[in-house]
Amino acid sequence: MFDTPLPIDAVLGDLQATLRATACAVLVAPPGAGKTTRVPLALLNEPWEAGGRILVLEPRRLAARAAARRMAQSLGERVGETVGFRTRLGSEVSRRTRIEVVTEGIFTRMVLDDPELSGVAAVLFDEFHERSLDADLGLALALDAQRGLREDLRLLAMSATLDGARVAALMGTGAPAPVIESEGRAFPVETAYLGRDPRMPVDRQMADAILRALRQETGSVLAFLPGAAEIRRTENLLAEAVRDPAVDVVALYGALEAAEQDRAVLPAPTGRRKVVLSTSIAETSLTIEGVRVVVDCGLARVPRFEPDVGLTRLETVRVSRAAADQRRGRAGRTEAGVCYRLWSEGETLSLKPFATPEILAADLTGLVLDLARVGVRDPAALPFLDPPPVPAVAEAKALLRLLDALDADGAVTPLGRRMARLPLPPRLAHMVAVGADAGAGHLSAEIAALLSERGLGGDGVDLVHRLDGFRRDRSRRAEEARRLVARWAEMAGGRDGAGGRRPSAAALLALAFPDRVAKGRGDGTRFLLANGRGAVMDPAAALARAPFLAVAEVGGRAEAARIGLAAALSLDEVETLFAAGITAGTEIAFDLDAAAVRGRTVRRLKALVLSAAPCPVPANGDTARVLAEGIAGLGLDRLPLSAATRQWRERVQFLRAAEGEPWPDLSDAALASTAGDWLAPFIEGRTSLSEVTPAEVANALHARLPYDLAARLEAEAPTHFTAPTGSRLPIDYGAEGGPQVSVRVQELFGLTAHPAIAGGRVPLTLALLSPAHRPIQVTKDLPQFWRGSWRDVRTEMRGRYPRHPWPEDPAVAPPTTRAKPRGT
Repeated sequence: MFDTPLPIDAVLGDLQATLRATACAVLVAPPGAGKTTRVPLALLNEPWEAGGRILVLEPRRLAARAAARRMAQSLGERVGETVGFRTRLGSEVSRRTRIEVVTEGIFTRMVLDDPELSGVAAVLFDEFHERSLDADLGLALALDAQRGLREDLRLLAMSATLDGARVAALMGTGAPAPVIESEGRAFPVETAYLGRDPRMPVDRQMADAILRALRQETGSVLAFLPGAAEIRRTENLLAEAVRDPAVDVVALYGALEAAEQDRAVLPAPTGRRKVVLSTSIAETSLTIEGVRVVVDCGLARVPRFEPDVGLTRLETVRVSRAAADQRRGRAGRTEAGVCYRLWSEGETLSLKPFATPEILAADLTGLVLDLARVGVRDPAALPFLDPPPVPAVAEAKALLRLLDALDADGAVTPLGRRMARLPLPPRLAHMVAVGADAGAGHLSAEIAALLSERGLGGDGVDLVHRLDGFRRDRSRRAEEARRLVARWAEMAGGRDGAGGRRPSAAALLALAFPDRVAKGRGDGTRFLLANGRGAVMDPAAALARAPFLAVAEVGGRAEAARIGLAAALSLDEVETLFAAGITAGTEIAFDLDAAAVRGRTVRRLKALVLSAAPCPVPANGDTARVLAEGIAGLGLDRLPLSAATRQWRERVQFLRAAEGEPWPDLSDAALASTAGDWLAPFIEGRTSLSEVTPAEVANALHARLPYDLAARLEAEAPTHFTAPTGSRLPIDYGAEGGPQVSVRVQELFGLTAHPAIAGGRVPLTLALLSPAHRPIQVTKDLPQFWRGSWRDVRTEMRGRYPRHPWPEDPAVAPPTTRAKPRGT
């Protein structure tokens, strides 16, 4: 059947026999085996095909076009005859078309619009190992349709690096689906580890590695970089450094024109070499003729959805081992090759075995809306290989309720059904549908095109400037996008072109991102979003001075989020658009500078204050709680505490340290965390710290101690120590070594037992003083002091204070507060 043999040919017979006997199968074949272009053709004219179409799903538009072109060439036909393709930006099919290569997103729309998949005989999921969200959803919907409506529908999952057994278990009914494996063909690939200097930009190191490859090897070079920005910088570096006129440097990434992508994929002309600078788009599905050298930086840019922030951010991550192997294998497709890796050999083992499936890290809003439209309110009811995470599903439902796409019970609203019919993410579909009703369907569709087609209109921060750039762009890609815009606007309906004031681009953007309406913080760089998150903008940007923004893109980490695309909003537009969501009320808050509670009447849109005016503060319990918690935030040392109250608190803390419960915790941390409970009831009527009295604080603290413990406190942690002379000396419970009393040593004469508190369990620390109240010694064992150190103390003190008694045995001497009479 085929002129040129490929490794996959050896298993085509087994595959045909398997799909005649069963409706599901898994095909595992290494890169270069030929599965993408041979399997669909081999399944034409099978008995079960019966004139139905065979759909081949590809993860990317470039792969879809390339696969269709190659299959058509093998049949000696043009694309659009037996073999055609469908992508969002264009299609080539006809009534004769029996094999349609479609992107995974297109297939999802097809099966949602027609759950029976009428006229479809088989669906082939190519490169399923990439585990895109659309592929997982498409397989789940196809399996659901097969089991409920279409027992004759054939489903085949194909991949180069795949856990075939796990997918087979999902696709099988009762027993796993059959797994067919092709040995493939791979030429030897030598691997060179160059290492990576983290201090040097990756584009500089990649340029150096590519130049080395051009010097040392023959053939064309495929270089993997994380994104378009790195590709452009590397391209500029190579433009300056490559001296050989026979070397062409070309880029390959999703935002390029189709003609530029085709130029990268097609073989280099005879006598010329090509350097292809690509994102991960070239990892699978594509064979770039003439490539025998791969240079891999080991990085990829992937979307990561953060449910708590409600944003999807592009994150640069290390590739998985499977992806690294795929990239390396590109060097051995047609002949022996070499792969240069910008990491050490030991680091390969630390790479994750496989990339994280997108369904576990993606925004699931579109998935939840699509399923709700066909009556599935719980995604877990469908046969997913990995069930959608519950938090992401909950976040998706919350956003869909915010967009009025779902009602409180999770059912689709009429607006939600309109949104679901548009081939756009829910945010953009909401903008186009509501914008069309307001007479701005075409403008809203233009904005949707800019947001969904990266790079269209440029990469400036201001949406208005991007719109201008898009309208001036006469490239083929822009023309295709304009046709797409017209189709979306037509699908949305509405009253486009009607009279009256139509919404601005910024207002339309706010309809897509109501939670990202932002207000400037007044410093020309920082903004607060309605969802409570902060973001920054380059202060040199004109938009940085706008009082309000509608924000579409936020990049970087949450603690340093940077606005990537926005438009300036007016306060009038905010109030008109979100009138139903604006709340008004009185707010009281603690003013740190004044140490007082202040009141204001506030109009608010979620976290954003639209207007505020001072108002009197009610002297009630709520105010008292705010005051108490505000004081705690300042620090409890700001409370007016008398010396007696401070000692009382230290006494309680002493007994808590000695016994634990039931003595209350009166530490700073405990009191600060509960100030609204213990302090507020005693300062009701007060609005500032200056109005709080020491008596009120004392009463609040004393109320923390139960009555029965209060009696024990006086007995076991007394305020004073009574010396043998009758002097009442205050006990310092805050001393570092424990409760301490300072006493002149003569007042302790005759004392043979060391004084203790806490029922005799804790000895008092005695700070012994001279007659002049100067420290002599500190002891917790007075009898031992009399027997030991006293002799040396006595010798020194007698000479210094001769008029005071210094007996040889103080344990039997009478205590005194006086000096000796004169003459004695």
